[in-house]
Amino acid sequence: MGGTQKPPCSHSRTTEVHSTRSREQPVRDISHPKMLLIVLVLYLCPVFQCQTEDTELSEDVASEEYTNSDMDPNAAPLRIARQVRPLLTKEAKPHIQELSVQTTIISRYAFTAVSCSMLNRHSAATQGVFQFHIPTAAYISNFTMIVGGRVFPSQVKAKEKKMKKEGGENNGKKNKNTPEQREGEMEVFRMEVTIPGRNRALFLLTYEELLQRRLGRYEHVTSVRPMQLVSKLSVGVTIVEHSRITYLEVLPLRNGKTPSSNGNGKADGKVGPPVSTEVKQNETFCKISFTPNVVQQVKIANNGMLGEFVVRYDVEREIGIGDIQVLDGHFVHYFAPKDLPVVSKNVVFVIDTSASMVGTKIRQTKEALFTILRELRPSDHFNFVTFSNRIRVWQADKLVPVTPNNIRDAKKFIYMISPTGGTDINGGIQTGSALLRDYLSSKEESHHNSVSLIIFLTDGRPTVGVVQSPVIISNTKAAVQEKFCLFTIGMGDDVDYRLLERMSLENCGTMRRIPEDADASVMLKGFYDEIGTPLLSDIRVEYSEDAVEYITQNFFTNYFNGSELIVAGKLTNRSSDSLHVQVTASNSERSIVLEKDVSIHEQERETERRLAEAEAGLNAGGYVERLWGYLSVKEGLKGRLRSQTSAERENYTQHATNLSLTYNFLTPLTQMIVEKPQVLADGTLAQTQKEAEATEAPPTDESSNQLLEDNNSLTPQSLHRNIPPKPISAVSKATSGVSKPAKKSATLSKTSADGDPHFVVEVPHSKLTMCFNINGEPGHILRLVTDHKHSGVTVNGALIGAPAPAGSHKEQRTYFSTITIVANKPRRSYIEVTPQKVILDDRDRMILPSSSSISVETPNLAVVIIANTNLTVTIQGTIQFVILFHHYKNPAPYQRDHLGFYIANSKGLSKDTHGLLGQFLYEDIGLTQLPGNFSMAGENSTKETLGKNITLTSYPALKVKDRTVTVIKKSRRIYSGKQTVDCWFAKNNAAKLIDGHYSDYVVSHLFDTGDWANGTNTH
Repeated sequence: MGGTQKPPCSHSRTTEVHSTRSREQPVRDISHPKMLLIVLVLYLCPVFQCQTEDTELSEDVASEEYTNSDMDPNAAPLRIARQVRPLLTKEAKPHIQELSVQTTIISRYAFTAVSCSMLNRHSAATQGVFQFHIPTAAYISNFTMIVGGRVFPSQVKAKEKKMKKEGGENNGKKNKNTPEQREGEMEVFRMEVTIPGRNRALFLLTYEELLQRRLGRYEHVTSVRPMQLVSKLSVGVTIVEHSRITYLEVLPLRNGKTPSSNGNGKADGKVGPPVSTEVKQNETFCKISFTPNVVQQVKIANNGMLGEFVVRYDVEREIGIGDIQVLDGHFVHYFAPKDLPVVSKNVVFVIDTSASMVGTKIRQTKEALFTILRELRPSDHFNFVTFSNRIRVWQADKLVPVTPNNIRDAKKFIYMISPTGGTDINGGIQTGSALLRDYLSSKEESHHNSVSLIIFLTDGRPTVGVVQSPVIISNTKAAVQEKFCLFTIGMGDDVDYRLLERMSLENCGTMRRIPEDADASVMLKGFYDEIGTPLLSDIRVEYSEDAVEYITQNFFTNYFNGSELIVAGKLTNRSSDSLHVQVTASNSERSIVLEKDVSIHEQERETERRLAEAEAGLNAGGYVERLWGYLSVKEGLKGRLRSQTSAERENYTQHATNLSLTYNFLTPLTQMIVEKPQVLADGTLAQTQKEAEATEAPPTDESSNQLLEDNNSLTPQSLHRNIPPKPISAVSKATSGVSKPAKKSATLSKTSADGDPHFVVEVPHSKLTMCFNINGEPGHILRLVTDHKHSGVTVNGALIGAPAPAGSHKEQRTYFSTITIVANKPRRSYIEVTPQKVILDDRDRMILPSSSSISVETPNLAVVIIANTNLTVTIQGTIQFVILFHHYKNPAPYQRDHLGFYIANSKGLSKDTHGLLGQFLYEDIGLTQLPGNFSMAGENSTKETLGKNITLTSYPALKVKDRTVTVIKKSRRIYSGKQTVDCWFAKNNAAKLIDGHYSDYVVSHLFDTGDWANGTNTH
């Protein structure tokens, strides 16, 4: 094997972010029976309780260890020998309790959120290492650590000029020389942190990438290499597309040169998805999950190196100009025409035959060239050039047609290649370029509609002839003369990839990297397949001049079969509804012009509708804008690479840097600064200056409406993101920097929707409290608060069902399973809450567990989670909502984990606020007595009146606007039963009490922000 990787939780003296672009090194297989015994003991014993919040963090974790007999994961567990236990107790590295990698792909743009929870089971502090492989084309958009209940944020900043590479440069992807890399190539993000004894660390990483279409497929790769077995491992990929999904495949786990056959769940040896994979799909949406348990992980790889989880898919193509999507003032245009005649090509292969190619490299190169020769079309023309110390040309001064004799002679030439000597890169390029250039100029008319290209392959740096990279780049550009494209391929580790990248970029080509241990013949053949079938050339995409700005690349030299051209930009004239699109190109027969007027508003509505149907909400907001930002940064980096003057280079650098900072992308021009925990000699976390000041702040006043929190909950800490200093708020006073668990309180009002759900409304103007029930249907999404036009705030809640208790007058119970809060001002933000997690999507996207005490502050929102108790959301500094988490350890059939919603402070919501709760915030409601006979039997019965029919001469009613609503007196328990309130209860689903009907408050999806229609009440 090629080497041994450091375990992810091993000791290390350094605490900086170490991340290098590296190919993956194989890890030694733990195949010794005793080692496998220990591995299984650690993860399969039934008393290993680190997965739950009620964990007993005992240092002697081996007191009741078990393993499986005879190494059979399916055998019954047996108590292990006493002499093995000391080995287990010496295990010092933190255990990864949970690893979750969740990706949402919206129209080819992928958002990935990684959450890794580590537990230090010992009393002493130890080093934990979070390490994750991400695709080279992806940009990290956020990284946050939560250690011992404290949040440690990161910040993306511009790199300083002439920064030393070995200095404190905390960027996530160091030494990234090549913006474009091969499929599946990964870079390593690495963070070391000291975890205090008997504490947890949570690592949250998000990254984004635009999937490229190759050979008719999009491919998304998730690295699953935790380097240890994980108690709870989950990988999820959700695909939301604008067009119908025509192809979907989940490959076997890919590890190394060939896909792994382990864990495919097929006894007959047929390849298939990894074991535990589930796929749910409709026409434009699919959800894929991979959740192997520990036994299944052991069967795949007992060292935790499971491999790459690969999903491939494709979508239906529209005939014509392609697919245009519009959202939030930006557009993206996908163009991938099909069923076109193939354009003939003129290709020269320039192959390195220096001594370093001897052995496997030259053998695999020959194999690939033999295969490529068989696939050349009769209309193609070709030739070969080899270079080492000297240059050899197969057919001097010409390109030959594809005939049986020429193919036979070419195979003989390839077979006789023998590596020797040095590497004359400049000589090889000059000879190949002159050959192709002279051929094209001699027969210009006959090649009018053909595509010409050079495929250049090398495994080393220039050692013979011209060896200075700037000179080689300049000579190459002069030799090509913009008459054809240059595609470069580098093999192995000793290649100047920056040189190859610049050579291809400046000559309308691309560069591909073949790692040292990869199967070069397969990869060479795959790369040729991508560029071997040209369909169009000289493609130009243009839009109405007054309608768009800042568009990305819109001229493409070639369009190859199975690929896709993508253009994105900003819309300048939002009032105009028409966007004129024109595509011009050439194919094998003629010039092509495609034109269409696109309705901007219609396209935007269609985009929003499809996203809403798939409930893509959180990532959907601004995905087109972020896609535009991603493409613009990529193009800025390419422009910087091929710039000819320092002024031009500086201009590209500044533009790409500004965009990187705007979208919080970690790119070659930015660095990530990570705040890190400091552990004292006694193993506890040191307080920061901010925390010390917050601890000394005076306590907040308590009131009768305060909810006392659990003594056992961890103290949340604050995460501030680019916010200017300000006085400590009531929230931060109550939640900042206390080093020990303490009893804290969150001020609530009575206005709430909790339980089944029971609604309670405290009417501030009238100083009375009223209540009502909503008997909704499971799956209904209710509008609780809407003030979209003014404050930009909307709150929706989704219902789940449960059977009613025995003897109940109800047929079923309903609870809130999900609550979303949308804050549209000053910029669009979302919070999605379930009993298990909180997803916050502002400038960054974070997935926070409800089981940890965390405080996060962004420019738009402040979020405070008290572990397993409640969540407080503060918007614009004044609007405040509290959501209670209701969990059941042993739920009855009629119980479900659910949420309760409370309006803690409505200041900042306008008088036009509506919704089931919002409509009463500024309403004057009066209590009156109506004359008439009123029976107290029924719902208002008490022990004294039960069975009696007491008739009164008047009865209570509420005056709401011009409506009169009969009510009865009831008591309600709120705040998880901690307080009882008396309220006036309106029956019949709040008929006449609420505006309109119950059905008016049922919305289409969780992120629906439509305004109340202000209809009249018809009761």
